[in-house]
Amino acid sequence: MSKHDIECRAADVLVGMEGNPLYRPMFPLDVTRVAEFLALDVVWDCIPDDDQGAIAARILPIDRLIEINETVLALGQGFEASTVAHEIGHWVLHIEHSAVERYSRLRERGLDVAIAPLLCRSEEQAQGIEWQAQYFASCLLMPRDVLQEQVRGRDLSQWCDLYAIAESLGVTISNLIHRLKDLGWLRLEAGSPQGIG
Repeated sequence: MSKHDIECRAADVLVGMEGNPLYRPMFPLDVTRVAEFLALDVVWDCIPDDDQGAIAARILPIDRLIEINETVLALGQGFEASTVAHEIGHWVLHIEHSAVERYSRLRERGLDVAIAPLLCRSEEQAQGIEWQAQYFASCLLMPRDVLQEQVRGRDLSQWCDLYAIAESLGVTISNLIHRLKDLGWLRLEAGSPQGIG
């Protein structure tokens, strides 16, 4: 899946929310409202490590449930939003919804079916579908049009302006820097930001 396709899928979610007066997105984006719009529940719980190590989060598709490991809470608000948005990305991009609906119908008829949860590990393992979910999260939390408004009149070569943008969008400075670099609006040279354009 290309970055463009992923950004379009995130925009589709936001456009859908805009069409519902109860869920019109406001920024910083409350990702739990996005989950609610998608009929997903989000819970914070202690998720024990398995034989492959720590589990940051998991999705239980039939239950339409996203479980976030409560250890993420200690990382701060920007990490919380990014983690939930990341899991929403998996839901939108990687869960086969027709299969979930089928299994739900079978369960309603008393047939025992199980779907393995989708597990998310640490960001160091951000390969394959993990980078896609993370890119989706960045696009959801910092849509291009909202980001354009935020950068207007600001100097992207100044850390204070970058931190102000990150705070107003409820994201980490790292997430903002990655998003701006990906859009081609910023580059870092010797650790100093250089606004482009």
